[in-house]
Amino acid sequence: MSTDTLPAKETAAPAAPSPGGRNTLRSKRRRDALRALAFLSPWLIGFGVFFVYPLVSTVYFSFMRYDGLNPPRWRGLDNWSYVLTDLPQFWPALRNTLWLCVVMVACRVVFGLGTGLLITKIKTGAGIFRTLFYLPYLAPPVAATLAFVFLLNPGTGPVDALLEAVGLPAPAWFTDPAWSKPALTALAVWGVGDLMVIFMAALLDVPKEQYEAAELDGASPRQRFRHITLPNIAPIVLFAVVTGIIGATQYYTQPIVASKIASGGMGGSGTTFVPGYPDDSTLTLPQLVYSLGFSQFNYGASCVVALVLFVFSMAFTALLMRRRGGLIGSGD
Repeated sequence: MSTDTLPAKETAAPAAPSPGGRNTLRSKRRRDALRALAFLSPWLIGFGVFFVYPLVSTVYFSFMRYDGLNPPRWRGLDNWSYVLTDLPQFWPALRNTLWLCVVMVACRVVFGLGTGLLITKIKTGAGIFRTLFYLPYLAPPVAATLAFVFLLNPGTGPVDALLEAVGLPAPAWFTDPAWSKPALTALAVWGVGDLMVIFMAALLDVPKEQYEAAELDGASPRQRFRHITLPNIAPIVLFAVVTGIIGATQYYTQPIVASKIASGGMGGSGTTFVPGYPDDSTLTLPQLVYSLGFSQFNYGASCVVALVLFVFSMAFTALLMRRRGGLIGSGD
């Protein structure tokens, strides 16, 4: 029989879903959406109460004249103009915060990574060294700053006495505008135990086979570090830098305690204190937010500085996330 005479098979068209089936599917999707919202509701409520509402309120009050006692009154861009052009402490505080974000964070990451590498290479007594390096991180910020200021006290501090004994110049540290931020950086590096532990965990997780293969190929220690260690711990380096930037933009306790002690502002209620001593060199944006809002009761200007700090930290973090590949090199 010829195939031309075979009857063609009829393909049945798919049956259209019934109205009842469509309603059932919609109700199932609605139930799934409600169930997901129920599980997400704690986070959504917390996000709205502790982030969205404060952010919207900060934007609102940045256009208002408000002292916390009288009703807010509309000022338009006056608060912004005052902060950006007429507030003499704003630009020094912004420069100091940027300096801390770049120099202090870089020093902490480099020192934390170097300490982690050193501990992982030690064969005997590694636990003792881990404890010694981690203990400063456990010190409360105020107590650590007090101890550091007394150690670096010009003239009577043991650090300056040691420098003079070996014939080196003794800086004035927290009483010298040129040395106050390096002194704060030294304080931050002293308490780098948290990064040391994180980097130690990352370094111990690098596959040993890669080191062995590179060593058989004749790679030097520097080449093994560049082409094996850094690419493997790249996410940890990025994490340390981003969290360091966030911490530097919130740096408040250590600089204000150090400047208070160095200026003699801890003498009691009768003494006057201006944040940023000496010469605004330790003034940061969080200190300026507090000073404007809770000392001068200028909540509008305080909200402007807070928004600038928020945009600054978000821009810095976004730049790091976009350039994360170039942060540690390509490893080629």
